[in-house]
Amino acid sequence: MDLLTTLVDKGLRRELPTREEALAVLATSDDDLLDVVAAAGKVRRHWFGRRVKLNYLVNLKSGLCPEDCSYCSQRLGSTTGILKYTWLKPDEASRAAAAGLAGGAKRVCLVASGRGPTDRDVDRVSDTIRAIKDQNEGVEVCACLGLLSDGQAERLRQAGADAYNHNLNTSEATYGDITTTHTYADRVDTVHKAHAAGLSACSGLIAGMGESDEDLVDVVFSLRELDPDSVPVNFLIPVEGTPLAKEWNLTPQRCLRILAMVRFVCPDVEVRIAGGREVHLRTMQPLALHLANSIFLGDYLTTEGQAGKADLEMIADAGFEVEGTGQVTLPEHRAPDGGGCGSHASDGGCGSPGVCDSAPAAPVGQARTDLVAVRRRGAGTDLAPNA
Repeated sequence: MDLLTTLVDKGLRRELPTREEALAVLATSDDDLLDVVAAAGKVRRHWFGRRVKLNYLVNLKSGLCPEDCSYCSQRLGSTTGILKYTWLKPDEASRAAAAGLAGGAKRVCLVASGRGPTDRDVDRVSDTIRAIKDQNEGVEVCACLGLLSDGQAERLRQAGADAYNHNLNTSEATYGDITTTHTYADRVDTVHKAHAAGLSACSGLIAGMGESDEDLVDVVFSLRELDPDSVPVNFLIPVEGTPLAKEWNLTPQRCLRILAMVRFVCPDVEVRIAGGREVHLRTMQPLALHLANSIFLGDYLTTEGQAGKADLEMIADAGFEVEGTGQVTLPEHRAPDGGGCGSHASDGGCGSPGVCDSAPAAPVGQARTDLVAVRRRGAGTDLAPNA
C-alpha cells in the first residue's frame, strides 16, 4: 500500500503525517490489518528496537473523587463498588511499588484520585517518592495527581519525580461530553506545567468512549503538538456503575489500528498500552507489542489486569525483551541528558494539521463483562498485589 510506505518513510524521519493519512489508517480493512501492523512495527523497531518497558501502578488514594469524568469508576457518585481508601503512608506505597519492581517494572506510577493535590498532598507524595528512590536504585517515578497549581510540579521534581502524567483523554471538541467539572484547557495547562518544571511529560488518550475517527486523530495530533515523552493509550474499561458502562465500541482489530495510528503520528515517543488491553485486545495482545514499546504490569487502579507472570511470558514468546533499568528508553535526540526516561526535548517539530475527511464509524465490539473485575488486592488491602 502506498499509504503505508509513505507513513513508514515519514515515521523514520519524525515527519508528521497528514490528517488524511492518519484517518486512512483507522479506515483500513481487516484484510490489510497485518500490513498496517508490519508497517508501524518498522517505525517502532527503528526507534525502540524490541525492548518493552514495564510500568507499575500504585493507587495512593482510591475513590472519593469530586470530579464527574464519565469513564472513571472513582468519579463523584460512583456506584461501582471499588476499593475506597485515603492516602497510603510512604512506607505502604513503597512496599506496593517494590512488588512491581521485583516483577521487572522500570517505572512506578503514583496515582491519586481527586481534582488536584493540595500543598500538603504534594508533601505526602514527595515523601513517598523519596522513600521509593531510597530503596530502589535506578527506578523511575511518575506522579499522576490531577491538575497542578503553580509551583507544585517544581516541588515534585525536587523530591525526585522523573515524570508527570496527565492525559488529554479525548478531543477538545468532545471533552465537555465526558467531563463537566474541569476543562480540556485545564489539562493542557497541567502538561505545560510539567514540561516547564523539567519533568518528563506523559499524556495520552482513552479510546472506546463513542468517539469518531476524527476525534481520535484530533487528540493524537494535539498530543503530538504538546510533545510528551510518553503517550499512554487506554481502551475504555466499561465498569458497571459508570455512565459509559454500555460503551462496548472496540474490537481487537480496531485497537490495533488505533495503536498503529498513534505510532505513525508519534513515532519516537514511548507509546504505552495502558488500561483495557486485556478486555479489548485479548488474545491479540502480542501483536500490539509490535506497535507499542511500553505496557503496565499487572493490575490497574481499580480493576484487575492480566497476571504479571503472563505479561512476562507474552513478551518473551512474542520475541521481545524487557527493558532494563540501565537502558535509556527514549532515542538520544529526546533524552539529551542521557536520563533513563528523558526530559522534555525543546526542538518541537510538531508540524501543522491539515484538513480532515470523514471516516467510517467504529465497529461495535461484543460486550465482555466477564473480563472486567474490580481490584480487590494490592494497594489499600492486606492481600498481595498482582505483579
